[in-house]
Amino acid sequence: MITWVLAGLHLIALAIGLPAVRARAKALRGPLDAEGQARVLAADTWWGVAAGLWITTGLVRAFGPFEKGADYYLHNYLFHAKLGFLVLILALEIAPMIALIVWRMRRKKGEPIDTRRARFFAMTSDVQLLLVLGMVIAATGMARGFGVMR
Repeated sequence: MITWVLAGLHLIALAIGLPAVRARAKALRGPLDAEGQARVLAADTWWGVAAGLWITTGLVRAFGPFEKGADYYLHNYLFHAKLGFLVLILALEIAPMIALIVWRMRRKKGEPIDTRRARFFAMTSDVQLLLVLGMVIAATGMARGFGVMR
């Protein structure tokens, strides 16, 4: 039962994350008045929720006692690809994460927000969406037994 729940939560994270990162990109390209900033930050919050859920359930599924076991995953090149995509997503997230944390703090204080890098962060979000799709492709291959190193 726990395996099923973990798999379900992992997929729910996908259902949350893809629209969230797309919405963040769209909001970052739109008007960045107070309402636009609120849209960016709301989408970013959901992107963060999805990331937390993905990473938590992914670690438990890969290295806990509930799935095929760490040995299977560590000897699967599609798992390595999936981790590579994740590392790229996380590396790309550093700059937007820091900037949006600053946005949140400045908004809370009623101070102006520097939105000059918004378009760059929108492009970053678009790339992250493509990387998530790469992870999905790798995951579907793994689920069908592909990628095992012999």
